[in-house]
Amino acid sequence: MWQKIRRFGVELYAYLTAPFVVKNYLGMLALLAGMFMLTFWWLKCYTNHGESVQVPSYVGMDLREAARKARSRNFDVAVSDSIYMPGKAPGEVIMQDPKAESRVKEGRTIYFIVTKNNPDIIKLPDLAGSDDYDLYSRKLSRLGLKPRIINRVADPKVDPNTILQVLYRNDTITHDIKRGFTVEMGATIDFIVSEAVTLTVSIPECTCQTLDAAKFLIQTSELSVGTIIPDGTVTDVETAYVRRQSPKFDPNGTMRKGEQIDLYITQDKPRECGTDGQ
Repeated sequence: MWQKIRRFGVELYAYLTAPFVVKNYLGMLALLAGMFMLTFWWLKCYTNHGESVQVPSYVGMDLREAARKARSRNFDVAVSDSIYMPGKAPGEVIMQDPKAESRVKEGRTIYFIVTKNNPDIIKLPDLAGSDDYDLYSRKLSRLGLKPRIINRVADPKVDPNTILQVLYRNDTITHDIKRGFTVEMGATIDFIVSEAVTLTVSIPECTCQTLDAAKFLIQTSELSVGTIIPDGTVTDVETAYVRRQSPKFDPNGTMRKGEQIDLYITQDKPRECGTDGQ
């Protein structure tokens, strides 16, 4: 038995060390190594492994210009949505994904949201059960509309801030709303609302305050925050400052309770505000 095992071992060794066998095995190993290296190189080229480029900002550009510049950097371009924005020309890029300064691989698709020419048509919500101005105006704001109080009328029969009339382009549409009245997105809707017997409060000084602080002053003065108008510097509304208010602050002036104060905001504290926020 031992002799057979030994003979088998000798024959196996002789076979494995034979020149043609060694040559064949080395050739197979070289072929496998070459295939592995070729596959790895192909995958690296195909996926641009480890390579990325920085995405420029295309916001504010015309779509054609943005698309041309993006394609020149080997990006694909697609429009994911279009939004009507009053005051902006159609075809302007207002958002992009991925965001500017992010790093992506070449060939990535950049998705644009652009402005469009015609506004969306909005159906006004029914007034039934929503005749409180604060509640109804929030509904309109979420729909992209601009509610505005143009007059207050003392009416002891209803709670203060109750909607008495709704106007659109100076026409009363209070009863038309029930039939499904439609307006363009961004339109201003005017209201006449009821008011309490106590009519006036002092005008708070909101300029040089942060937006949050200004809102707090207005609300504690029993007034309403009106339209917030950012200038071109605003990138973060939460940290912006009030540079102007309408109506202006007047230490001797008064406003009716519930009236609105419009706030014009800028990103950095205005120079004229000094260092103490006043």
